[in-house]
Amino acid sequence: MNVMTGGKLKLVQAALKLATETRSLTSLGLRELAREAGLNPNTFYRHFKNLDDLGLQVLGYIAAEMKTGVRQLRMVAESSEQAATTTVTFVYNYFLENPAATTVAVRELYGSSPLLRRALANQLDTSAREMAEDLMQQGLIPRRLPEQTVREISHMTIRYILFRAMDYIEKPDQRDAIRAETERFINRQFRGATLDQLSNEEFEALTAALEQNG
Repeated sequence: MNVMTGGKLKLVQAALKLATETRSLTSLGLRELAREAGLNPNTFYRHFKNLDDLGLQVLGYIAAEMKTGVRQLRMVAESSEQAATTTVTFVYNYFLENPAATTVAVRELYGSSPLLRRALANQLDTSAREMAEDLMQQGLIPRRLPEQTVREISHMTIRYILFRAMDYIEKPDQRDAIRAETERFINRQFRGATLDQLSNEEFEALTAALEQNG
């Protein structure tokens, strides 16, 4: 992972601040961007081709740190429930500590730039693929689940968490409930998918056993 430094980092951070306060990344003015970063406007083109290129760099900057932290947590998890709990807590804490990044990501997913919409969608797809790979490689989910099913659930999970991010930031009295709700969402998806793999005979036997114990 390339680490941003110097003028490039200052411009990316300035773009995050300005876009959070007002509008899309691609509608920023170069002079106001340079002024916010404390740089000469000509500095912009030393680091970026245009505003779309800046937007791509900003989205990459947002994703890099979060993805690294999440994957490390999944590597040490001992169960799918533990993975859900630690990952959800980490991601929502990241959102809370980086509200500018969160606001920009949510806005650009449905923003005016097709390039940035595609880039963010690709990042979310990559995060979902990595989540599925980690869960399967670490044996955190039943092996009978097809890879495609695990990827579909991972994709829904990533989108769901981003969808709830702004609520988590803006509604402090609901944060515990949002975390718990997100964990339940993840666990129910995998449990439901596991049941879906049972034959009719296996499902009926399980249902009968639950009724006897219930």
